[in-house]
Amino acid sequence: MRKYLFSLTIMLLAVLSISAQGVPEEVAASSASHPASIVASTSWTAAFADLGGLDDVAFIAPANLTHPPEYEITVSDVVKINHADYFIFAGYERMMQSMGDSIKKEEGTMLQITTTNDIENVKKQAATIASITGTEGKSKERLASYIATIEEGAKQAEDRGLTEAKVYCHAMQVYLAEDLGLQVAGTFGPGPVTAQQISEVSKGGYHIIIDNIHNPIAGPLMEVSPDTKLVVWRNFPESGGRGSLESMVQANIEALLQ
Repeated sequence: MRKYLFSLTIMLLAVLSISAQGVPEEVAASSASHPASIVASTSWTAAFADLGGLDDVAFIAPANLTHPPEYEITVSDVVKINHADYFIFAGYERMMQSMGDSIKKEEGTMLQITTTNDIENVKKQAATIASITGTEGKSKERLASYIATIEEGAKQAEDRGLTEAKVYCHAMQVYLAEDLGLQVAGTFGPGPVTAQQISEVSKGGYHIIIDNIHNPIAGPLMEVSPDTKLVVWRNFPESGGRGSLESMVQANIEALLQ
């Protein structure tokens, strides 16, 4: 641990040295004619930026990690954040504690958003980002497509009788489940399931258990209710780019409908 803290301190001192050098005048002069540069903490916060109307938003934590918020930040990551016009984050990322005072950004350029995939929150966060970056037009079109995907998923779930099923849902996946019209009769997580929760599920009556791939903890529940259908959903898209959150939600819906 001491070795890690010492290494991190050296990294942060290096970043401060790099940042102190400033930006060459010719770069600063030309930057005014270019769109604002945006960096996000994870593929999830980048996906919100995409729905806010922004294109090709870079993000720090690799999307292929099981739990991206645990990503350990590097010197080059801090440099990217410091040189971006805006940094979008959620607040629970480990990097927000690791970076400490090494982030040198003006007030208003650190955009903290709430990351839940329910329609109302997605609309709110996207609108906030779009109002800052002037991308309201693109955001409106992308939100309409996102909402249509969920509404179509809700219709399919209803047609298959899934909206009548009794669902036990991971707390981080409740938002999408409710937007799809599912009956969330109980929740578990994000911590390990308790003896009381295991006992509740063992009594039977739950048709579907929805777990979270980034924090999978439904194993004990399935042991006591093996006939219950297990559905595993994502929150962090597997890649960045246009429509990443909508594509992920579509995959979640397909997992439910299988």
